[in-house]
Amino acid sequence: MFSIGDFARHGRVSVRMLRHYDAIGLLRPARVDPHSGYRGYEAGQLSRLNRIVALKDLGFTLEQVATIIDDKVGIDELRGMLRLRQADLQTRIVADRARLTAIEARLRSIETEGAMPVQDVQVKKVPPVRVAEVTGVAASFEPGSVGPVIGPLYDELHGYLQAAGVEPVGPGIAYYEDAEDGGVLVHAACPVNVPAVDGATVVDLPGIERAATIVHHGDMDNVLSTIQTLATWIEENGHTSAGYNREVYLEAMGDCSTWVTELQEPLK
Repeated sequence: MFSIGDFARHGRVSVRMLRHYDAIGLLRPARVDPHSGYRGYEAGQLSRLNRIVALKDLGFTLEQVATIIDDKVGIDELRGMLRLRQADLQTRIVADRARLTAIEARLRSIETEGAMPVQDVQVKKVPPVRVAEVTGVAASFEPGSVGPVIGPLYDELHGYLQAAGVEPVGPGIAYYEDAEDGGVLVHAACPVNVPAVDGATVVDLPGIERAATIVHHGDMDNVLSTIQTLATWIEENGHTSAGYNREVYLEAMGDCSTWVTELQEPLK
């Protein structure tokens, strides 16, 4: 028989928690001294305590925990619940990281308002190019939404090119279109000089007669301030945007903080 303090130490919980579990009938002591009121616990009760704590940490309320335990949930069921909870938490972590990245990008854009020289913008003609591409859909055009989609797409595309023994003949190009469900259709492309690549689609990407272009340095998650500098230049110079900008990855090897990307926005 263990005192409540000893049992708490063995169960890695607080005495206060054990008293609460007793008060709500979730884990009663094996014995209560009728004179002193001291609670005594048996080692076998650690099994119930472990289940209580595990289920509570999985996000169940104590009322739900009591119902599950009284139904004598088995270890396989607990393991299944854990896997589901892990998947849910991992999804939340990814979403929270994307949200923090987006907030950081917005703050950086605010901090650099007016700091990026607009003379870095050039208007030029972009020639047509044949590309091999794969596509996916992002929820929006926010960097935090596009990034998790375009990275795996390029991994997939490079796998197809390698399997086919095809070497890209220029830097990667990403371009975008409105998707039917309200999202954004993401095209991850590489210039090629072959008619077909197994697994990928080979298309002739039309040229742009007049494109406002600017070079972005660094991670594409932080591209917002560069995009907005380009938008400011377009408006101040009496132009009108004709759609999504293309991204040409001039340097995209190694640490993404060293990347160099040209943004090409078509003008009407």
